[in-house]
Amino acid sequence: MSRRVVIDSQVFGREGGSLQGELPVVSLRRLHDLLTDTAGSLVYRIAGAIGLSNRPQLLVEVDGVLSLCCQRCLEPVEYPLELRSLLEFVDHEGDLTQDELEDDSRDFLPHAKELDVAVLIEDEILLALPSVARHANCMLPGGGQESAKVSPFSVLAGLHGKA
Repeated sequence: MSRRVVIDSQVFGREGGSLQGELPVVSLRRLHDLLTDTAGSLVYRIAGAIGLSNRPQLLVEVDGVLSLCCQRCLEPVEYPLELRSLLEFVDHEGDLTQDELEDDSRDFLPHAKELDVAVLIEDEILLALPSVARHANCMLPGGGQESAKVSPFSVLAGLHGKA
């Protein structure tokens, strides 16, 4: 996505619009601090529809792999991104019922005449990332070797019997 793509959320949803393409990871500037590598791209698809409440919706799908920094060993960890978000647009937050507010199957956003697709995708990715990225099985840096070292306090154990 080299050029800025902007949609009207209400019109796009009501007309059942569809967008798809690739988004270079390097263009996702707000993610850079979380990544160890900005190479590659993510594939996205956005489909508009009308929801059960007769409100415009967007189904946002993003797939790819991000290289995050493992918070345990500080090495890169490949994070497969399979994002699926259903966004429903409302005129006012006060229009939502309590049941809708408690519904985790979708998120609600105010209508936007000029919704930047790349910014929307980046927002959804930031919300989907783990709060702490780490490998399934890894040790702290140098954790394997240090456990084999002799404790400097082991000498004190031999002094206990000599008094």
